[in-house]
Amino acid sequence: MERAVLWFKCAAVHDPVRPVVRRPAALGWEAKHRQVDLVIERPPGGEELLRRMKGWFSADVYLTIDTIRPYGKLKILDDYHLVVETKDMADMDSLSDKLAEVFDEEVWVEHIPKTRLA
Repeated sequence: MERAVLWFKCAAVHDPVRPVVRRPAALGWEAKHRQVDLVIERPPGGEELLRRMKGWFSADVYLTIDTIRPYGKLKILDDYHLVVETKDMADMDSLSDKLAEVFDEEVWVEHIPKTRLA
């Protein structure tokens, strides 16, 4: 398995940016006849986080998700980092080439060496 950070060009200032989870979403319930104090905090999934960033990047996030799916999965690493996971380096290289073909310099991946993951 290989992992890479997914980078985008910011729509506002055109700097390289990447989505991260700053704090988990707080989900709860409201009952009709009693008080329910249960709250679950969890980070969004990889695709969910990327969908929420619609409009903040110069690239279409839905097209980005569709481009990534044949090669790998979007995941949240350590409840913070949005990464792409592929089964091997060949898929990562193919994904990188496809992103360059579809988005030019608006979306790219930066491989995370396995030594940094240990």
